[in-house]
Amino acid sequence: MTTSPSRAPVLEAEVVESFAELGITAFTTGRGAGTFGMHSDEPIRDVMARWSALRARLGGARLATAAQVHGVDVLEHEAGWSGWLRADSADGHLALAGGTAMAVTVADCVPVFIAHPSGATAILHSGWRGTAAHITERAIQRLAAHGVAPEELRVHCGPAICGRCYEVSAEVAMQLALVDGRVRDRAERELPGGGRRRCGQEQGQRGEESGAAPHGPAGAEGAGTTARHGVRTAGRRQLGGSFRVGLRG
Repeated sequence: MTTSPSRAPVLEAEVVESFAELGITAFTTGRGAGTFGMHSDEPIRDVMARWSALRARLGGARLATAAQVHGVDVLEHEAGWSGWLRADSADGHLALAGGTAMAVTVADCVPVFIAHPSGATAILHSGWRGTAAHITERAIQRLAAHGVAPEELRVHCGPAICGRCYEVSAEVAMQLALVDGRVRDRAERELPGGGRRRCGQEQGQRGEESGAAPHGPAGAEGAGTTARHGVRTAGRRQLGGSFRVGLRG
């Protein structure tokens, strides 16, 4: 970065404090940290300097990222490598042991942090497509397949756009509504004729009985902890802007 260390921006705009007691570092950056986009108009040296600062803040010998495609693929990372991995396409990362830093990029979409006392962690980019396809549930099922008990997980939903500000088509609203029967019934009443309505991503984010984590209401202030289906979750705050989300067990 071209600025001096004393002027370097603070990376953390929101810290997942409930993960800290597990020895897990998790936070979301804000506008003050600058863009991490490789295709932005800013000099690439400045962008790469921010990445270097993020890697240093997260610590660990390895950082896993990917080009995001609004899908449901979650990459599983093992130890035994070092450096910065940028996979071709994925919208989530999972590690069963500590020492691997992982990051996703979000703007409107929901960043989902998952942690277990054993050190297993996951981080997800949950847009409306991923939400409708149960990306959070899929990640929890992957962890469960490795013997990680879903009822012992902590799940935190980071800052995302609020329902009042996110306008989608009726078709998108109905896809999200299919995840929750109560929302589906409401959508059928309020979306006649395929008109456009404002629809928050929270419509498709409620947990399933199989152990998926429910999300707090979009735009809720604060990060109050709740529990449902045995999975501890934290509500998200609306901050606005583009974010880089980092996590390391």
